[in-house]
Amino acid sequence: MDIIKSIEHEQLKNKIPELKVGDTVKVHQRIKEGNRERIQVFEGIIIKKQGGGVNATFTVRKIAYGVGVEKTFLVHSPMVEKVELVRVGKARRAKLYYLRDRVGKAAKTKENTGARIENREITIKEDKVEEAPVEAAPEEAPAVETETPVVQEVVDTVKEENVETVKEEPAKKEEK
Repeated sequence: MDIIKSIEHEQLKNKIPELKVGDTVKVHQRIKEGNRERIQVFEGIIIKKQGGGVNATFTVRKIAYGVGVEKTFLVHSPMVEKVELVRVGKARRAKLYYLRDRVGKAAKTKENTGARIENREITIKEDKVEEAPVEAAPEEAPAVETETPVVQEVVDTVKEENVETVKEEPAKKEEK
């Protein structure tokens, strides 16, 4: 494999969210301020996706205090903690630049009512086990250590409450 491609492959996230243009998302971004670190949420509509591999980006637009704000996020950035899907939008274009000229309700996309809000993820790379090259003389296989899974006991606590029982009145017989 090429050196640059191998370095880029290491930088890719294992799983990325499935994003489409027109969806409303919440992007949880890690922000460093001095020696402190916090997570800030940016909620808006995805107006474009571009690039591929490590350079894949998506742009989210929201209106804050009457001013349009757009942020471009790298999909594989370690600063992007997670991306939550809020609404599935209906878009017939690849880029929704026309939303920039609109204000209020007109700046939203129609909701795809039949779609379920699922945070589906696309698996980019799986943990591969590299095989050693086969040599002329077979060597003994190294001992494989197996880890035993740690089982934690989960205890559910149930709060008991006094519940009054309601006595049912005998059914009245209808006479005719």
